[in-house]
Amino acid sequence: MIDLADEPHSSLPDKRQVAASFSRAAASYDSVAALQRAVGNQLLQRLPANVSPQRWLDLGSGTGYFSRALASRFGDAQGIALDIAEGMLQHARPLGGAEQFIAGDAERLPLRAESCELIFSSLALQWCESFGSVLAEAQRVLRPGGMLAFSSLCVGTLQELRESWRVVDGFVHVNRFRHFEDYQALCAASGLDVVALDTQPEVLYYPDLRSLTHELKALGAHNLNSGRPSGLTGRARMLALVEAYERERQVQGLPATYQVVYGVLQKRMNP
Repeated sequence: MIDLADEPHSSLPDKRQVAASFSRAAASYDSVAALQRAVGNQLLQRLPANVSPQRWLDLGSGTGYFSRALASRFGDAQGIALDIAEGMLQHARPLGGAEQFIAGDAERLPLRAESCELIFSSLALQWCESFGSVLAEAQRVLRPGGMLAFSSLCVGTLQELRESWRVVDGFVHVNRFRHFEDYQALCAASGLDVVALDTQPEVLYYPDLRSLTHELKALGAHNLNSGRPSGLTGRARMLALVEAYERERQVQGLPATYQVVYGVLQKRMNP
């Protein structure tokens, strides 16, 4: 579990590595991002019908797919796309959707206090070192009554791949994620009202292991953890991994579970 006062930074990837990895993946990301689009669309549907921001922030905007969706939904509202990966912003700028494209960190937003009515963030916050800092920044940047809508990933994500690697060796091969209970505790302690917070699994199926690992690399979401093995993975270990993962095979193919967290939080109105 994560202590509310001091989340352990060593258990998550270095954000410079995250930025570099996603920058490299900018050109290939949308071609393999079916899950990311499905989760983001589900998050859009979870927004209350009466949400009508004058200014919205797409936090962890990536290639800008949902910046463009937000622009379509909210018409004349001003949009800000913010991402830690400059390569993603370079890819997104020519496609439009937001008035501003800003390189920035979700834990230290380069925005003034009470400047947005909506912060939308889909499948980005799992890479942040301190989710408590993300929530504190949302509390600061949102106007009273404003909303934070986010999706993220928790423990249980890529569990089949993790367990298969555990059979092979003791290295960290799969990205670590927070427990859902930590999301619950941190949201409850944030000072924001929790409108909704739940988790649901999404299971994708692949014909073989190579298809899964290729997709993770194309997304920029391959192994970024400290403790991962250096250099190439040996042929014997890869064959052992394939053998271990094949034990998970179902009629549809090799399963890869993503445990998705959905949250909608609201800043309280001033008394």
